[in-house]
Amino acid sequence: MLVNGVTLGLVKGDITETEMDAIVNAANTNLKLGSGVAGAIRTKGGDSIQKECDEIGYCPLGSAVITGGGNLKARYVIHAVGPRYGIDPAPEKNLYGAVFSSLMTAETKGLSSIALPAISMGINGFPEDEAAGIIIKAVSDFAEHSPESLKKVVVCLYSDKDLAVFEKAAKKL
Repeated sequence: MLVNGVTLGLVKGDITETEMDAIVNAANTNLKLGSGVAGAIRTKGGDSIQKECDEIGYCPLGSAVITGGGNLKARYVIHAVGPRYGIDPAPEKNLYGAVFSSLMTAETKGLSSIALPAISMGINGFPEDEAAGIIIKAVSDFAEHSPESLKKVVVCLYSDKDLAVFEKAAKKL
């Protein structure tokens, strides 16, 4: 799908294996690489990513920071802090912020491609349909700003079910 010159793709796969300029980690505010997407990034990317996260130290809810990609195929990892549904305040605003901040971070760095996971779904408990709609809207709104460098955004999903949810949300765009 093409949105104002930005290609939006939806794929099922392992985000740590994507060949993009950057991948996005569903991070926590303390930037500790735990389980899920973060654990896979830590395992495949190596210790340097956690070391850079430790140097940064903190990222506010709804925001993003960038580190190198370590041993990953991607040159960078953008750590986006999405909300824990039912726990953190303003979940819709903070999920949108985490995605939009990730895209802006990539644009500021001059990157041309990025892969995002389904931030805040899974263990953070965000309702799938709602999260997919917010993530797709954030990408679409970003594209409306006519970015100069970031021209390819891929949402990399873990399951066929998640892919179907995002395809449905994208059709509403």
